[in-house]
Amino acid sequence: MPAPAPTVSVVIPVKDDADVLRRCLAALADQQVRPDEIVVVDNGSTDDSADVAGAAGARVVTEPEAGIPAASARGFDEARCEIVARLDADSVPPPGWIAHIAATFADDPELTAITGPATFIDGPVRWRRPLALAYLGSYFAAVTPALGHVPLFGSNFAARRSAWLEVRDRVHRHDPLMHDDMDLSVHLGPRRRIRYDHRLTMGVSMRALSGDRMLRLRRGMHSIVSHWPAEFPWYRWYRRAVRPRSRPRRPIGRPSR
Repeated sequence: MPAPAPTVSVVIPVKDDADVLRRCLAALADQQVRPDEIVVVDNGSTDDSADVAGAAGARVVTEPEAGIPAASARGFDEARCEIVARLDADSVPPPGWIAHIAATFADDPELTAITGPATFIDGPVRWRRPLALAYLGSYFAAVTPALGHVPLFGSNFAARRSAWLEVRDRVHRHDPLMHDDMDLSVHLGPRRRIRYDHRLTMGVSMRALSGDRMLRLRRGMHSIVSHWPAEFPWYRWYRRAVRPRSRPRRPIGRPSR
């Protein structure tokens, strides 16, 4: 018999994101398989983000400490389901996003986390695809060698809640300069399995390209080197090489002997 689908929580940190949050929550309501809960973490909004979330049926929690690391960690703490999916308020998940996450974890009991690509949903149409490829391609190309495995992409990933509970006291939730997705990637890997799945797609806003590029670069470097020397790349690659092999999976539907 196929394994039952796990329950799925969706965590969305927000700060003054009412307009885009409304669009995100509408996309979650239109999922082929709806999430079992949506946790919206209000991180000091001055607009009606919390009201928008509540009206859509989300559970709203408040995180007074400023910064995405604190807000994201609070959302993971509050999540109650077996799988915790993470996206941003300006993300627009395709209709099969939750269904794909649930099926992937049901099919692979040894999988810790899954992440995937994204496409831009605004800005000049002709530049959406190439800019998204350049933006995410550079992220994965730069961070994978430093971690010894593929990193999580903060606008499109899901992880087992049991794994979060194992590392929640080690993440840098009180460091606003930290990229929360890179930090969580450090602590989940390299001995746990994190998979990149090109089928797990996400629509994101081109506003990710705006802002201070030097600050973004500094945050990226900070998110990696803050874990050194214990997490030097060659240590992580070695630990990945010698990690215990996952137990072989029984073919679905075939009785065990």
